[in-house]
Order: sequence, then C-alpha cells, then structure tokens
Amino acid sequence: MIMGMILFILYWLGWHIGIYTMLRKAGVPASKAIIPIYNTWEVVQLCKIPKIWFWIQLIPILGQFVTLWITILFVMHFKRVNLIHHTLTVLVPFIYLPYLGLDKKEQWYGDAALAHYHKPASREWVDAGVFAIVAATLIRTFLFEAYVIPTESMEKTLLVNDFLFVDKVTYGARIPKTPISFPFVHNTLPGAPTTPSYLKWVQLDYKRFPKLREVNRNDVVVFNFPAGDTIINLPEFGSKIPYYDVLRSPQYNNDRAKLQADYPILVHPMDKTDNYIKRCVGIPGDVIEIKKSQLWVNGAPALVAPFMQTEYIVETDGRPLAEDFIQDSLGININEATADFQFVEGQPNTFKLNLTAAAALSLKKLPNVKSVVLFEDQNVGYTFPNDILHFPWTADNFGPLRIPKKGDQVTLNDSTIELYRRIIEGYEQQKLTTQNGQYFINGKAAKTYTIQENYYWMMGDNRHRSQDSRYWGFVPETHIVGRAALIWFSYSQSIRWNRLFNLIK
Repeated sequence: MIMGMILFILYWLGWHIGIYTMLRKAGVPASKAIIPIYNTWEVVQLCKIPKIWFWIQLIPILGQFVTLWITILFVMHFKRVNLIHHTLTVLVPFIYLPYLGLDKKEQWYGDAALAHYHKPASREWVDAGVFAIVAATLIRTFLFEAYVIPTESMEKTLLVNDFLFVDKVTYGARIPKTPISFPFVHNTLPGAPTTPSYLKWVQLDYKRFPKLREVNRNDVVVFNFPAGDTIINLPEFGSKIPYYDVLRSPQYNNDRAKLQADYPILVHPMDKTDNYIKRCVGIPGDVIEIKKSQLWVNGAPALVAPFMQTEYIVETDGRPLAEDFIQDSLGININEATADFQFVEGQPNTFKLNLTAAAALSLKKLPNVKSVVLFEDQNVGYTFPNDILHFPWTADNFGPLRIPKKGDQVTLNDSTIELYRRIIEGYEQQKLTTQNGQYFINGKAAKTYTIQENYYWMMGDNRHRSQDSRYWGFVPETHIVGRAALIWFSYSQSIRWNRLFNLIK
C-alpha cells in the first residue's frame, strides 16, 4: 500500500510538473498552466482536439485513458512521434514530461510538427492493438466478463464447460484492488499455472461503483474464493485442496512455519483469488440451518432450485432399474465412470444416487422401488467453523447460524470466537489476540465486536459435490464479483445447442 501511494504521488506530481513546463514552453500563461484539470483544457485547445474529449476525461476510469491519449497528442506537437516517446509518456510521465518541458533542446512546434507526419502501417497496428486491449479491459473490468464453469458444483443448473457472461453492473463494479496485471487473465500467466499474472506494487482500497440492487437471496453469484487468499502454490493444491484445510490437518496442527517449510506458499490479493460460482442462499441477517439435508432460511424451508441435486438412498425389490430410465429420466450417464450412481456396500438392492427433486419423485413411482430417502452426510469436523467442541455440525445437519450483517454486535468468548475469527483477522484486518482467556482487538480488551461489512452464504446446487460456505464460511461483500447472467456457449463432446443463450436462474 505504501509503495502504491508513493508511485501514485510520483506519477501525479510529475505529470503536472511536466504539463506545466510544456505549456509554458508553448506560450500558455503560468496562471493557466498551473491549474490541475484546467491545464488539459489548454492542451486540448493548443492541439485542436475536439472539446468533447476534455469532458470525457472527467469520467472515472475511462477518463484516465483519455487523459493519456491527450498527453500523447501534446507530446507529438513537440515532434516526438515515435513509439518509444509515447511509451515513455505512458510509463514514466513523471520523468519524460518534465524533460520535454525543461530541456532547452526540446521545442514546441505546434501544427508544424505534424505537417509532414504519416503514421506507418506498423504503428497503425500497434495503436489498434492498444485500443483493443484497453477497450476490452474496461469492458471486462466494469461491465461484464466471460467465465467458464470448471467443476460440477452447480450441476445441473450449470454444467462443466458452460460459458457464461457475468454481469458486473447490477451489484456495482469494483475498482481493481490490484491494477497492474497481465491482460485478459485472472491470477496466473497462460501456460504457467503457478506464476502470478499480477504485481503487488500498487494495491488500491476497496471501492465499488453504485449498484443497481443488492445481492438477492437465490441469485447465482461469482465471487473471489475467500479461503483462497493463501494457497499451496502447486497445481495439485491451489483451491482444490485449500491451504487452511491442510494447515488444520493432524500433520500440521495449525503450524504455519512447518507447512511453509514443506510447500511453496502464495498469498493472493483479495481480487486475485480464484473465482467461484455458487447460489447465494443467505443474505446479511438471515439465519440458515440444514436439517436432514434440507436447507432452511429464517425458520422456513428454502427455495429449491429447479435443477438442484443431492444424494438419495434408493432401495429396490431386487428388480434392476432400466438403463434407459437411468439415463433419460434421471440424467445419469451409466456409460461413464460416475459417483452419481453407486452401490451401497453391505446393503443388497440399495444404491446412492445424485438426483434432482423431480428425478427422485419420478423414481419413487416405479413399481420396483421400495424407498427413496435423502442421504445424510455423518462426517463431523469438516465444516465451518472447524470447532467440533462447540459446533459438531455436518454438511447435512448444520446450524442454526446467523449470517453477519454490517453493524451487528457479536459476543466474543470461547464458544463463539471461531465463528468470527476469520472475519476479524482476515476480512476486516483487525489484530486479534488472546491473553489469559481475554480477547484483545488492536490491543484493547473486547467482549464484543461490531461487524463492519455485510456477509453472504453461498452453496452449490449440486449439494454433495460442492465446496461451499458449509466448509469455509461467510463470503464478504468485498469479494462479490458479479451476477451470473447468461450462458452464451456450451459444449461437452459437441455443442449443447439447447443451452445456448439461456438465462441463469
């Protein structure tokens, strides 16, 4: 953050000193040349640029690129028309612009500088490429972004290799926290899955443009994986096997130094953790609970998404299930190795099937099916907040748990601290310590803590194939990327024509 602030001040101050000295050399009075923002009006008039561009440069984000373009045109009127000069103008204006303004050999030529200038074809290609990269980056950052489904956590709502458009306007686009990065990729370089695609030299504070609406319960949302801020930087780990799961394992027992000695560790900035996509089933202030595999919100059964899947235990009378029924009605491809259809060991004529509610209902109607009941995961100790003593929950019997809301005052004691530790230390960047059974926040004794941000609860529609909030907890509002809006392309062995241009519900 300090380095970013230093670079910003250097860039801003150097640019204004350079523009001031260049305007003075062009004959503009000092009283006009020294005024920030207005001085670009003088540049626009000197270079005979249409006046509308002065006003466009006042638009946040886009305007900064327009200002750079205006500055390049100004430099060209000093007979500096080569690509190297324009590159210096963009990258080190705090050095190059003062040089043009102060060096006695450099002159202002005005229109005469461009009288015989013809842009070479190679430069046309460079300019077109730069424009395309800038335009695409602005669209990708502030309007919408393409995203592809990598896992089965949202099946059958979303399938592996569904290509989506993620709308960033509805929830308000974020100003990038990490603005210096390789274009068109997220957090790793193409072909180098363990090499970061960004530089941490400049880190901006969290800011978001005005939103059209809040995240609604049951929206399908793309967000930065909260537990992905620290990863084991190997392809087989990353977000697949989260760092914090390994850290809590008996082998390491929360010994960070030992884990770091065994594996390469990478800490991502918040906006560069992996993108996840889930359904928001709980909004700030909601109380969520899972009872016998069924989700409840605020004491009432939650909406069941049309294509939500979960596992069922199915018992038959010994007659087999027809293969065409399994494939066509249940949507399970028996010709592929799949965990969606399994024999239950030690229980004859009993299967575990991953089904939608509609498929389970149709299965119950078959004459050879004796029972269809929801499967319940009995594994304790794998779910948030990883405190078996106080929260002996499972993925299918979980809660009740209130989702923190900005302004909530929560109690801090031995039975609640693990619910809020990561919020306090990680997301809200407070120093939490313990001494003689007493909690201290930023060095002050505290029995309560006031929540500073809104939080959400995300779950995959494929309930038993999803790494979601049940395992790593709350999603801060700061991590929300956008709303999954539209499937624009989809393929498996071939194009799935029936999924193209479907809205996501």
